[in-house]
Amino acid sequence: MSKFNLKNIKEIMKNDFHAAFSNPIVIFVLFAIVILPSLYAVLNIEACWDPYENTDEVVFAIANLDNGTTMEGSPLNVGNEIVKKLENNTKFDWKFVSEEELRNGVHDGKYYAGIVIPKNLSENIASILTDNPKQAKLEYIVNIKSNPVASKLTDTAANTVYTTVNAKIVEVINLAAYGKLGELKDGLSAGAVQLSSGGSQISAGASQISAGASQVSAGAGEVQSGASQIKDKSSAITQGAGDVQKGSAAIKQGASEIEQGSKEIQSQIDPSKLPSPTKEYVEGNIKLANGSGELAKSSSQLADGSSQLADGSSQLANGASSLADGSAQLAEGSLSLAAGSQMLSTSAAQALYMAAASLSSSANSLSSVTGINESQLGDYFYSPIKLDRHEEFPVPDYGSEVAPFYIVLSMWVGAILTCVMIAPGTSAGTKYTPTEMYFGKLTLFIVLSILQAIVTIIGTLLLGIYVSNLPLFIFSLILVSATFMILVYSIISALGHVGKAIGVILLVLQISGTGGIYPIEIMQHFFQILYPYLPMTYAITLIREAQLGLVMPNYLFALVVLVGIGIATIIVATIIKQKADKVSHYFEERLEESGLF
Repeated sequence: MSKFNLKNIKEIMKNDFHAAFSNPIVIFVLFAIVILPSLYAVLNIEACWDPYENTDEVVFAIANLDNGTTMEGSPLNVGNEIVKKLENNTKFDWKFVSEEELRNGVHDGKYYAGIVIPKNLSENIASILTDNPKQAKLEYIVNIKSNPVASKLTDTAANTVYTTVNAKIVEVINLAAYGKLGELKDGLSAGAVQLSSGGSQISAGASQISAGASQVSAGAGEVQSGASQIKDKSSAITQGAGDVQKGSAAIKQGASEIEQGSKEIQSQIDPSKLPSPTKEYVEGNIKLANGSGELAKSSSQLADGSSQLADGSSQLANGASSLADGSAQLAEGSLSLAAGSQMLSTSAAQALYMAAASLSSSANSLSSVTGINESQLGDYFYSPIKLDRHEEFPVPDYGSEVAPFYIVLSMWVGAILTCVMIAPGTSAGTKYTPTEMYFGKLTLFIVLSILQAIVTIIGTLLLGIYVSNLPLFIFSLILVSATFMILVYSIISALGHVGKAIGVILLVLQISGTGGIYPIEIMQHFFQILYPYLPMTYAITLIREAQLGLVMPNYLFALVVLVGIGIATIIVATIIKQKADKVSHYFEERLEESGLF
């Protein structure tokens, strides 16, 4: 094992510390190396600390087409109510525009999203009071391509409008329910009065039945007493009837004898041959005999009737006895009926029926609401308003949405790495002029940038990102890579190590200041100022339009700006390199002399 000298180690450490503080340039570069990583972290963490706090600068369009309606005689315009509430809402930058302006604005990227309030919104909301409620709808239009996070923020804005409309629907339902409950209250009150009246009728009827039962009981006692007397007399009637039958038989027999005697007189004596006084006497006897016969017949009939009367009297006596027994049973039953009638009576049943009818009427008063088809009503109350979402330039996955930012970022990082690893070159100490050196080296760097772009294209396609226009996507990515390489190479070639620091600083600023992930409107005001001056702003727009859906004016504008940046950079870099090439070489020599670079 080799030995080591502690003195040599201390000497190296001394030289390094001496070199670090040997001149101001070294101190500045070292300071930059120390501060840049933390600056990068701090700026980006700050930018992402609470990006949803500043959504009040995110533009959200509203087109109110609601014609309004009347509800129970009062005007109703929910669209106007939404507009009034949003005017006092500071969560987003609400823009109240026409329907055409909203649709064109969302499509072109002027607005991140918007909601169209339809003409029949109020009418559909008021339909809850009818037997045919209709679901109210809002049309939500969002440009997915404009920004990967903006579409999520606008979902929150859309939910604000959605909640406002739902609150109005709940208010309408509550008013309707309150009115129906008032009708139900009146019906129940009427039913209660009728129930009370029925209770009085029950009480009065029970008392009457009780009193009547007492009278029946007393009358039944009198009937029983009378029936006993009839029963006692029925024996005498039966005996008298028997005597009448015997007398009738004797009369019938005597009448028969008289009639026989009259016939014999008539057969033996001819009255016409007798002298006058005797003649009248005999004729009188004959008439008497005939009359006696008739009397005998009548007496016989009377005897038969008397016999029947006697039989009937016996039956009447027996019936009277049975009636007496039945009357006693009737009296006992009447007392039981009086006791039972106090619990239930015809009056009570009638009163309950009337009360039930009243309650039924009250329930039917809610038929305007409860008469609706159950499944239809359930769907309506589950979602009384439906938010129709229409996406402009839909993207299948979030990775494809953020791909433009990360592709552009990789192109910038690639340019920096290339220019750091390969020396841009200087004309000092050579036979070449600064311009010859600049353009001679530029060709190699552009070729390398094209190769970097091709590798990136292959990798992203293998990854499966969504690409709307593949040829334009390939062209745009190569153009961005070449432009960034020209820009970074020119800065480093002209300014040397200072140019490298500038390239890193631009990288840090562009991560948060170009709207690649979060909308620039929610970033710090400092980044909003830088936004239009950063190259990645237009590079991201170019790639985004080619990859996720083309809006030609947006694409052409970004294309012109990037090409302009490339041309302007070459012109400016050529001028600066001619003037600063020797100065830059001097700074590089001083840094190299320190032994640290």
